[in-house]
Amino acid sequence: MEIKFSIRRDKKNSPALLDNDIGGFNMGKPTGFLEYERMVPQDRPPLERIKDWDEFHLRCKDEDQRIQGARCMDCGIPFCHSGILFKGMASGCPVNNLIPEWNDLIYHGRWKEAVKRLQMTNNFPEFTGRVCPAPCEGSCTLGINEPSVTIKVNECAIIDKAFDEGWIVPQPPTVRTGRKVAVVGSGPSGLACADQLNKAGHSVTVYERSDRIGGLLIYGIPNMKLDKKIVARRVRLMEEEGIKFRASSNVGIDFHTRELKEKYDAVILCSGATKPRDLPIEGRHLNGIHFAMEFLSLNTKSLLDSNLADAGYISAKDKDVVVIGGGDTGTDCVGTSIRHGCKSIVQLEIMPRPTAKRAEGNPWPEWPKVLSTDYGQEEAIALYGKDPRNYLISTKKFAGDENGNVKELHTVQIKWGKNENGRFTPVEIPGSEKVYPAGLVLLAMGFLGPEDTILEQLGIERDERSNAKAEYGRYETNVKGVFAAGDVRRGQSLVVWAINEGREAARECDKFLMGCSSLP
Repeated sequence: MEIKFSIRRDKKNSPALLDNDIGGFNMGKPTGFLEYERMVPQDRPPLERIKDWDEFHLRCKDEDQRIQGARCMDCGIPFCHSGILFKGMASGCPVNNLIPEWNDLIYHGRWKEAVKRLQMTNNFPEFTGRVCPAPCEGSCTLGINEPSVTIKVNECAIIDKAFDEGWIVPQPPTVRTGRKVAVVGSGPSGLACADQLNKAGHSVTVYERSDRIGGLLIYGIPNMKLDKKIVARRVRLMEEEGIKFRASSNVGIDFHTRELKEKYDAVILCSGATKPRDLPIEGRHLNGIHFAMEFLSLNTKSLLDSNLADAGYISAKDKDVVVIGGGDTGTDCVGTSIRHGCKSIVQLEIMPRPTAKRAEGNPWPEWPKVLSTDYGQEEAIALYGKDPRNYLISTKKFAGDENGNVKELHTVQIKWGKNENGRFTPVEIPGSEKVYPAGLVLLAMGFLGPEDTILEQLGIERDERSNAKAEYGRYETNVKGVFAAGDVRRGQSLVVWAINEGREAARECDKFLMGCSSLP
């Protein structure tokens, strides 16, 4: 076969770019990582953005984004799209995005081709490009000794440009198989699963107990991180491609889960791990102590329903707010409380303060466990003049007023030491007791696993962590024709892992229905 080559130069007279007609990829700027510094678009100023609920991220110009694509190295083995686990944490992209390829394409200005490459592996880059913590950047080869490539920003820029230019249009399947599949849950795993099964030609119905489709993408992530119009746009597109959505449909409560088993050829459970971790200490019964997801979801619902005019949310206005727990959810509680107009904000973490650089036991390409200041902490620093986070703090009890409302937390400083079995355990430091004023306490300590109703009604076996038992890569439960994917199977995890499992579960379901599958 004859291969035709052409030599082109970009507008800035960079070295010749070698390209070929069959889509081979040689990094167009092999020395780009030496010539250009990492640059991400500026966020809106903290004191400006806390006045509204709009997204705080801004965009780069196309030309600036092209230069960032040029920083992608011709590194030989691109760990960025490996999607593996090191010590229980993601290293590389769990959906195996073809990162070097679309970095190269945007450097060449071939945006439309970059979109096609991106959509080969990721159903919803407009979500991951906004909310994913970017394990791909943590394993970027350039990140060994230089700031990593701006992979997350590049991804978001590609898909945003595609929507702006009208390149993303409904593509319903040309042939239907006659098979019907029910997907329970419309979070990232459920949506990815439904999208893939619809591409295979199956008739898919997605059941969601909330009044809006999107699961945690709608009610678990605040609007300033992920504008809900972005989610609604994707849902509309999926509807136009033939997927049916049933909102306000609480499977297992409104009707027995067996009805799905009888009505559909297969059922896929993508219902999440929504059972929150509690803090059963003295005073837990007091008013004003809430789980973080209750606080965040009610706020978003009220915002979408009435722009917070209906008072159907838990307000932090003029209150001393204490957030117990770190992570993304804790940060979201901080940012939301500030926008309400809280009097003060404190965030308590039981773990030690991360180091500024990788510790000796945390080498590349592991996820870098280093100190980062997220948007909520940035806003608290700008507004109150100090970081709200306090580390190595254990809460001992809540105290209330005469009306049964929480008014303070009693805490103690701890250190971590090994017990007689060699396991690390918190040890209280005598004399380190402290009392924090609190009119609102938000528990952001993670999740224990899935709720019981659906799994019990179907007789689904559980693993040792109470999750639906289904082998990774196969996803079928002990009940024939019933699959499980996402957090309901693996426990609380990242949006990108949910998309990964939704895609793979769709493939396995397709095999179950048809005997084979062409889905990736």
